[in-house]
Amino acid sequence: MATIIVGAYMVRYPLGAMMSWVVQYLAGFKKAGHDVYFVEKFGYPDSCFHPLENVMNNDCSYGIKQVNDLLTTFDLDKNWCFADYYGEYHGMDKTAVEALFERADVYIDMGAGNGWEEERRRCACSVLIDGEPGYTHIHRAGSLEMGIPYPQYDHYYTVGYNVGKPGNKIPAGGINWKYIHDPVDTEMFKVLPPPADAPFTTLMNWQSHRTIHYKGQDYGQKDLEFLKFLDLPGSSSTCFELAVAGQNAPQDLLQSHGWKVIRAHDTTITFQVFMDYIARSKAEFSVCKNVFVALQAGLFSDRSAAFLAAGRPVIMQDTGFSEHLPCGTGLFAVNNLEEAREAVEEIERDWNKHSLAARAIALEYLDTSVVLNQFLKEIGINSHSKIAI
Repeated sequence: MATIIVGAYMVRYPLGAMMSWVVQYLAGFKKAGHDVYFVEKFGYPDSCFHPLENVMNNDCSYGIKQVNDLLTTFDLDKNWCFADYYGEYHGMDKTAVEALFERADVYIDMGAGNGWEEERRRCACSVLIDGEPGYTHIHRAGSLEMGIPYPQYDHYYTVGYNVGKPGNKIPAGGINWKYIHDPVDTEMFKVLPPPADAPFTTLMNWQSHRTIHYKGQDYGQKDLEFLKFLDLPGSSSTCFELAVAGQNAPQDLLQSHGWKVIRAHDTTITFQVFMDYIARSKAEFSVCKNVFVALQAGLFSDRSAAFLAAGRPVIMQDTGFSEHLPCGTGLFAVNNLEEAREAVEEIERDWNKHSLAARAIALEYLDTSVVLNQFLKEIGINSHSKIAI
């Protein structure tokens, strides 16, 4: 059994889909028999989001309750810490956290700017997992040009399977990147038939980051890519539902093209609400951030992995992930409107076939027992677990 610390963010952004991304790692490591902990720091002033009040401030009380309630369901209510803006530690106290870093076998930084630099240097092994391939690499390239080196870790991983590959334009920064899919604990998901009127759904932030510039090119967000598929509902009897966040989302335009538009936060206010939203969906249709598509990062969405685990077919704009996951049955990588329409028609013709294939892809390629066991093996930690099909 290894002692594993995962550093990410949940308290600061306590929405179900975000917490699901982190919980899959925590639950997966725990299922494999390891002693796993979650740690987080405030990051910067006014970094805590309160979704009910729609404000950013230094009050972490809402996020702390959400995270504690969620981790309690996984028997991890004693295994977490949040260090707030005022220097107060919630969950584990400062002394316990410092001792934890001293004895831990590995600290995993999931790229959330956790501020545990001093503590992680005392850890036996440290790993960075980059979850924004292209975006963070371009920012780091700017830092390197100013003489600021990459932070020092023992291992560097990215969910962008094409980073560092021949011909790919993402600046690797001289790092020998290894690769990991965001895992999903398939046992969390029951494969049930969707309601008769279930829509194809997508959950997205219209603009989550500002445009970035690199070597004369601008790279944007999902807003740029979604417009390429704006007419998708127009030639189909299928219902398409868009759960969207962001003040700039053009709701009137979207609705005029046949999209049913709802508030994203209503579908992900808690982890269970997010799980229920997947269950009431027929399938997922998803565009990706322009930076992932334009640079063909090779990323596959952790949210889409959850849909697959629930037996929900996925149509996802291709970021280059089609080179690394099987596509054509249960999972479709599309590049344009016509390909998306064909994928919708294919799913509608035989939903059961594509549901079974979706679940099979999740089990074979994305389950925590597959992804995390391989990851731990690569960094020198043995792991054993079983999954139920």
